Amino acid sequence: MESKEPVINVGILTSDVISFVLNGVYQCSNGENHSGEKQVLCKDGKIYFNNQFYDELVFTPVVSSTDFELKDVIIGINFHWERKENQRFGGSLKFIIDNRSLIAINEIGTEDYLTSVISSEMSATASIELLKAHAVISRSWLLKPMMSGNESFTKSANEAEITANEIVVWYERDCHSQFDVCADDHCQRYQGVTKSSVENVKIAIESTKGEVLVSDGKICDARFSKSCGGMSEHFENCWAPIHFPYLTPVYDLLPQTVASLPDLKNQKVANDWIRQSPPSFCNTTDKSILGQVLNNYDQETTDFYRWKVEYSQKELADIISQRSGIDFGEICDLIPLERGDSGRIIRLNIVGTKRSITVGKELEIRKWLSNSHLYSSAFVVDRLEFINNIPQKFTLTGAGWGHGVGLCQIGAAVMGECGYKYQEILQHYFKGASLERFY
Repeated sequence: MESKEPVINVGILTSDVISFVLNGVYQCSNGENHSGEKQVLCKDGKIYFNNQFYDELVFTPVVSSTDFELKDVIIGINFHWERKENQRFGGSLKFIIDNRSLIAINEIGTEDYLTSVISSEMSATASIELLKAHAVISRSWLLKPMMSGNESFTKSANEAEITANEIVVWYERDCHSQFDVCADDHCQRYQGVTKSSVENVKIAIESTKGEVLVSDGKICDARFSKSCGGMSEHFENCWAPIHFPYLTPVYDLLPQTVASLPDLKNQKVANDWIRQSPPSFCNTTDKSILGQVLNNYDQETTDFYRWKVEYSQKELADIISQRSGIDFGEICDLIPLERGDSGRIIRLNIVGTKRSITVGKELEIRKWLSNSHLYSSAFVVDRLEFINNIPQKFTLTGAGWGHGVGLCQIGAAVMGECGYKYQEILQHYFKGASLERFY
């Protein structure tokens, strides 16, 4: 398995007006050289720059070490930590028009991209073994579509299976038709060179250069989330109906046996599991470990392993109506119809006084039940304070943060602190996969 290091196109920002700073001399695709503060606009369906119109505009650094800065880049889109940052990037800057909006795209080599991803997804002060493990899975996830012979998904990115009473939606990376990956949580966090100058990150990238996870001769679709909540999830329970043998349930503790896995698809077992706090690698409150994995805005979330959300009747009914676009009336019940192996709800029946609808998969459930996103769909429901048989209060008690598929970042951080090597961390979360060098 030998290839050349690919150049990646990363979608950074979409807007009608984009301001940027070229911190050095850049050659523009119009033949001119530019530096300093600049601005491009979308005007009459074209890129408007320096009193000229273009369909595409590319700025390439004359010196490779030069970087550029984009203003007001939105991070954490639609999540509770959403905010704007000014961010610096290496490589080239490309502008295109799509749906009458400007898109800023960063063209950059895979290893330089990964150096930023590792620092953006977690603190650059994380243990070297965790950083190495994350370098491998981030590289694998990125390069999987570029290897011939990989199966393509049978569904499109934002696919919905809709009937009169059921809406099942999942979201995939292939919704980006104008670039390879986006810079936010939908793909992998990529926040430029601002956070990527720590020596340990460079060591982790260089020591694993070109290394990927492989299963059955194909690069693995190596997923990861913040906290599995004690048990990881099947791929097909969150996304397309494709089974990957390396993305299967793992009890986040070693040593483990098959017999030790609780049947969290069973509603009663899941109920007991979620209401307790069983031992696992990601069940930690150690601030020094969490500080390795969580950036400043992530540390605003402190109750990720087991969490609780309370809603009044009006709050919940309003949120569901706004997020789904459906008027359920008053909410009578939230009934889990199907759970995955981690206890995450795959199909949830929302019962209202006006109508009842089943929603899935896990991310759509999380979107419908929160102004941003619930931490996960692994939750149980308590209905309280009934008036005329209608609950006036709902308490959701949940487990984990994210979809729970593949590597658990907090669990992996604990493993790194416990002395596990990156190969052992990867073997724990991706059963049966092996390491190979792609380039």
